[in-house]
Order: sequence, then structure tokens, then C-alpha cells
Amino acid sequence: MNNLKYIILTVVLGLMFNCKSSKRVNGSDANLRLSTRQLIKENTKQAAQFKTLQAKLRINYQEGDKSQTHSVSFRAEKDKTIWMSAAFSVVKVLITPEKVSFYNKLDNTFFEGDFTYLSALLGTELNFERVQNLLYGETIYNLIEGEYTSEVSDNIYVVQPKKQLELFEIFFLLNPVNFKVKSQQIAQPEENRLLQVDYLSYQKVSQQLLPENIKVFAVEANEELIINLEFKNVTLNEDLRFPFRIPSGFKEIEL
Repeated sequence: MNNLKYIILTVVLGLMFNCKSSKRVNGSDANLRLSTRQLIKENTKQAAQFKTLQAKLRINYQEGDKSQTHSVSFRAEKDKTIWMSAAFSVVKVLITPEKVSFYNKLDNTFFEGDFTYLSALLGTELNFERVQNLLYGETIYNLIEGEYTSEVSDNIYVVQPKKQLELFEIFFLLNPVNFKVKSQQIAQPEENRLLQVDYLSYQKVSQQLLPENIKVFAVEANEELIINLEFKNVTLNEDLRFPFRIPSGFKEIEL
């Protein structure tokens, strides 16, 4: 489970963010009569559009009877970079289309690699674009590029591939008011693996809908990991730097 924790914490740290001068999204004007094609079109319209993003991120994770809370700085350049740094640069993370890297000064270790481990964990090939979609409240797979079906269950749209893949099952739950992702669920029943990402609330920032609160629930065999995230003091489209250099003498770890 330690491997799972490293990967989940590394990749999903940027899932949620607040913005100053923002308004929480509410409403009761649910539209439950859209066809699958119309629904996908409306969801695509709501995709977040920004060049860079900066925030303070508070993360709490629970594993068994253990619970920890950390605050980190979060920066991102869309389609290029995701960067995180804990206080005094004790821990830093850098994710690019080419690789995932992080180091930890608390135990003098570092990791550099591609998305192979995460792909094996979830049973499907992942790349930077798909991970980014997960982080910013977009469907992990581009709905326009595939064949999907939808139905309404408990006043929520449930979208799934017309033919589920052999190794895993995937479901997208879409809000009938703003058409944003409410939950993404990727399961490997035979392996007893599940990754569920719930977007608990959204807010409007500069005429865009961005996630506000998130809960990540990961299961591997009989072990569970729960992550709650809160982003504060977010600013968009500023000039940002992404300093990252692994200190000399650190020991490389394998995941």
C-alpha cells in the first residue's frame, strides 16, 4: 500500500482548487432530457481554460488508523507542467508529459520514472493528458473520441463506454445542472482495485467552473486510502517558475 500512497499523493495533489473572488455554484435547474451526444457536448463546453494556475493546497490523507495533514504550494502550466512544493522545499514533485519526479529531504530519497506503475495499477495506459484531465475535473478519457452511452440514475447522468474494456470498468457521473464531472470511477473487480474521485463541489472563477472540494478513495486488495483536498488563494495566468533539482547524494527508490 505504500506504493499506492506514493503514486496517489504524487498524481492527485492538484485535483482541487479555490480562487479568490469566486462564487460557489448552486442551482436546481437540472436538465435530465439530454441525449448522450448533447450531454457530451455540454460537458466539453465546460472544460477549464487557463494558461497557468497557482494555489496553496491543504491535503489530508487517511490510511487505516493513520491520518496526516500537509500544506503545499501548487503550480501548473496547462498541458506542460504540474509542480508541488512543501514548506522549505522538504518535498517537491514535478510532473511533465515525459515523466513523474519527486524527492523527499526527510529520508533523502527521490523517484524518477514514467507513468508505467500508475498504468499497471489502474489497468489502462495513462499519459500526462489523461492525468491532467483527472486533476482538473475533466473525464480521464475524451468523451468525444470514444463511443459512450448514458442514462439517468438518482437525478445524475451516468456515462459509460458502449462496450466496457476487458480489464476494467469505468463510469463518469455528470451533474445535470452544470454538466461537470461529479465522480469518476475506475474499477478492476477481479483484482479488487478501485479508484474513485468525487468532485464534491464546483465554483465559478472568471466565467469558468473549477473544482472546489474533492475526495479520493483508493482500494487495493483489503487496504484503503482516503484523500481530502482543499485549494486556497488560487491565481490564474500569472508568470510562474517551476524550480526542481534533485539534491546530490539522494537514494533513488523504485515503485
